[in-house]
Parts: sequence; C-alpha cells; structure tokens
Amino acid sequence: MSHKRVRKAVVPVAGLGTRVLPGTKVVPKELLNVVDRPILSYVVAEARAAGIEHFVFVTGRSKGAIEDYFDHQVELESQLRDKNKTAILDELLAELPREGEMSFVRQMQPKGLGHAVWCGRDIIGDEPFAVILPDMVMDAQVPALKQAIQAYDQVGGNIIVVEAVPHDQTHQYGVVALEKQDGRLNKMTGMVEKPPQGTAPSNLIVSGRYVLQPEIFELLSTQGRGAGGEIQLTDSMFRLMETQSFHALEYDGTTYDCGDKIGLLRANVALALKRTDLGEAARAALSPYFS
Repeated sequence: MSHKRVRKAVVPVAGLGTRVLPGTKVVPKELLNVVDRPILSYVVAEARAAGIEHFVFVTGRSKGAIEDYFDHQVELESQLRDKNKTAILDELLAELPREGEMSFVRQMQPKGLGHAVWCGRDIIGDEPFAVILPDMVMDAQVPALKQAIQAYDQVGGNIIVVEAVPHDQTHQYGVVALEKQDGRLNKMTGMVEKPPQGTAPSNLIVSGRYVLQPEIFELLSTQGRGAGGEIQLTDSMFRLMETQSFHALEYDGTTYDCGDKIGLLRANVALALKRTDLGEAARAALSPYFS
C-alpha cells in the first residue's frame, strides 16, 4: 500500500510551561535540560531519525531562545575551536539545521493546541504531517515517531500514538476507544477526554505523537472553542474521524512528561543512567540517597 510520505512536522512550542515554574519564567520549557541537552534536542533527534525533513515550530512571545538554539553562536564556536575542544564543537554543529530545514511561525494568542497546529497550515500544505508535543521525551529503541510513520505506511489515514496506564489512572488523560484490541495497532472508534473513573473505553491514553492528514486544517479553521475555552485538536480529530480512518498505535518505549516537575526529574535520572559515558558516575552519585 502506497501513501504520501510524511516529511514535515509541526512542533507547538508556544506554551508557558506553568507546571515547571519558576524555572520557565525566563527559559522556555522546551530548553530545560535533560542531563546535558535541552528537551527539544531529544525531540528533534527523534524526528530526524523518523525521516522528518522540515520542522514547523509554532512559537510565542518570549520564545526567541528556541530559534537561537538552532543557529550558530560564532563566539562560542570560535572559542571552542581555539581551545581545540573539537568533540563538543562537533556535537554542537551536528544539531544545527540544514538550510531551510526549520520554519518558525508565531501563535499570537494562546488559543490551544488545535490553533497552534492550524498556524502551520501554509507551510505544511496538502500533505500528511506529524505533530510532536515537545513536553514528551519518548525513549525507545525504534524512535516513537518512526514507529508511528511505519504504522502510517502500513494502514494510511491518521495515526495516534498511545500507551497503556493502570485502569485507575485513565480519568487523568485522553483515552482512545478501539474497534477491537488485537496487537499494538488498532482501528479507533473515538476518544474520550478525562472520562469519569470506571467509564474509560480502554486503558490506552493519547501520548505526544500524531500523524494527521491535511484535511484537519479545514476543520480547525472552523473549530469552536472547547475544553478550557481553547481550540482543541481533539475536537477536530473527532470530526475528521467521520470521514477518515484513525488507528491507535501502542508504541514500544517509555514516555517522560518533561512539562511536569517529577517527569522532568525521572527523565534526567533515567537517561543519565542509560548513558555509556555517564551511567556509572550517575549511579554512584545517586546511590547515597537510596542506601
């Protein structure tokens, strides 16, 4: 089965990061560190490994540091060169985008995730695209977005990445309803946002990766305000589900919600311990607190 290739991704980065204040008062939450690099570094690396060729960052006021991060810092690079610190210089240069790989558009008002995605419509054009929520660092042997795009290549339509949680926690999340549950990739029949305890149609919650068809933009352009008085992406996905297929992919990996203080802490500990260059030292540094 042949489908249009997923080449572009919308990355909404206009959020205020209120769950991790005061750290995000002057630093965008997407640039908070996990071990030795910002959250956004992990997200971009994941997307590149999935074949994404163009990133559309939807930014907001006070988020200029994100654009600066993906640009040359001439003085710093010069100093590293002069001091022969070639390893770290090569690491910095490797993160820089190719010319034309990244676009930055401004979400002028905080109108919700659906509105943020809609802001990228002209750059995405008439082709399927990914949506990547940068709060979520998703650690997987095969990158989470690559798993989603592989599922899209298999069944087409729209793909929502999900993960299992204990049934007594489903009321905290958006939960998918499935036609049947057989394996990791299943056709969806609906979504429920924070269902009352005991009423969730499954224990699979919506994570931070999507593959969507461009028809979502027309629906978003007429989407009324939903939960929280914001334009919700979920509401337009409901409407698109009336005419297009949606599949839920239970991805193989671990999610760290870095927009949450404990989630950010978990990411730092887990990913430091996994590092071949830092893992042993990290374990030694942490062990006195758990002896």
